[in-house]
Amino acid sequence: MATSVDYLVIGAGPAGLQLGYLLDRAGRDYLIMEAGASAGTFFRTFPRHRQLISNNKRYTGTDDPEFNLRMDWNSLLSDEDGLLFTRYSERYFPRADEMVRYLTDFAESTGLRVRYGTRAVEVTRGDDDLFRVVDQRGEVFEALRLVVATGPSKPYLPAIPGIETAERYDQVPVDPADFVNQRVLIIGRGNSGFETADNLVETAAVIHVAGPSSIRLAWQSHYVGHLRAVNNNFLDTYQLKSQNALLDGHILGIERTEDGYLVTVSFSRADEVTKDLRYDRVIVCTGFRFDHSIFAEDCRPELVIDDRFPAQTPAWESTTVPGLYFAGTLMQVRDFKRGTSGFIHGFRYSVRSLHRILEQRYHGVTWPRVGLPAEPAALSDAVLARVNRTSALWQQFGHLCDLVVVGPHGPAAYYEELAVDYAHGCDLTAGSDYFTVTLEYGPDHDKIDPFDITVHRVPQNDAETAYDAAYLHPVVRHFRQGTLLAEHHVAENLENEWTSARAHRDPLRAFFERELVLAAVPATAG
Repeated sequence: MATSVDYLVIGAGPAGLQLGYLLDRAGRDYLIMEAGASAGTFFRTFPRHRQLISNNKRYTGTDDPEFNLRMDWNSLLSDEDGLLFTRYSERYFPRADEMVRYLTDFAESTGLRVRYGTRAVEVTRGDDDLFRVVDQRGEVFEALRLVVATGPSKPYLPAIPGIETAERYDQVPVDPADFVNQRVLIIGRGNSGFETADNLVETAAVIHVAGPSSIRLAWQSHYVGHLRAVNNNFLDTYQLKSQNALLDGHILGIERTEDGYLVTVSFSRADEVTKDLRYDRVIVCTGFRFDHSIFAEDCRPELVIDDRFPAQTPAWESTTVPGLYFAGTLMQVRDFKRGTSGFIHGFRYSVRSLHRILEQRYHGVTWPRVGLPAEPAALSDAVLARVNRTSALWQQFGHLCDLVVVGPHGPAAYYEELAVDYAHGCDLTAGSDYFTVTLEYGPDHDKIDPFDITVHRVPQNDAETAYDAAYLHPVVRHFRQGTLLAEHHVAENLENEWTSARAHRDPLRAFFERELVLAAVPATAG
């Protein structure tokens, strides 16, 4: 006999627990199935060298819990006292084992319904539209809605001849003593590749890190999946001539030999000149991809981005399988390599937004809202109060927005934390003028070296030049039926405190004053 629920969540990592908590507190019928023996199984293995690169800033100078989440990249959202990761570690970059302990405690203390030791091996869908998930023991679970929160769990291997003979990031030994005096090639120039390289600097004779693309530094691009400073010590050893090097180009082939490997490299900076290089070890650190092999053909989601991620609508639903949703790092397909949806401090808010969508679609629960007078002072005050403390818009810059819906008559409605793409097409904005409120960097922010004092920067607190600001600042846009009518940039501020009457409040109030006059004119007028 099958176990039947309304919502079946696959995976008890951070995203599965976050969604489970929200479903549980809403009184919904749900179950989380987890292959491992406890929550957070992923963090028992990864990162391989056991140091997280997610900020754990315990001291912020304020006791405002919403503001503090800006600096706390590991905690899940809850109303439970004490369930903050900052109470589990004093380190800015904590150990992965502390994340396992936190997630285990979160699941247990909140009483979430999790079935451990239960691995999904087959997903089908019948004529009744029910999803049927079979575990490794043959037990069947049925659900009206299926949410996959497993993350990209299968190694992504580029199509390089011979790559199967190399060692993989998820399996290679992590003891530096295993690499004494060896020549090592690391394929992949993300954080896992450089984490691996840094680990071997003291023992390996030569380390080469190869990849076809330029290195992107997170402090410049503001995408935290790019190379973080904590992992870039290897760059010193390259630029200061310590035998190590970056290979800019494509790996054309890997040949296993009696005494190691022969690797053919095509160099980008040398007009694609090829060269054969010898190594004792080759390690592949090229990331992971979504494993869709458990899905039957008739309910297998479409894949995108080199078949690494499931394609999703603005509601994080499969584009090809209705009722199949995704939570956690798989959500990043909507802001791939631009935002923070691939990380806890980003997707915890996307998961909350997804839950509100589910509540609205299937249970008739309207999106939480606050009524405000449709007056310039009231709206500008509400927007500035929000951007000065929100963590969701801070972390999910340019991806999540607050929404202010106005009509020709009556009060305005203020909604929090919708995906921007979703806001433009949802029922909340149908037939009405509306304003989106986001925090955003300037369009060319990733091309500016923030440490180069010769580069011209927009002055702080300057309302006249706010439109050209490169650093994070609030942006308010006026739309009608999805068409942009006007936008206003609030001047950037060094400490992100948008409180100045002259620089911030007055210009925003003037913007609302102009745009509310336009909003009062019916769309068919004139």
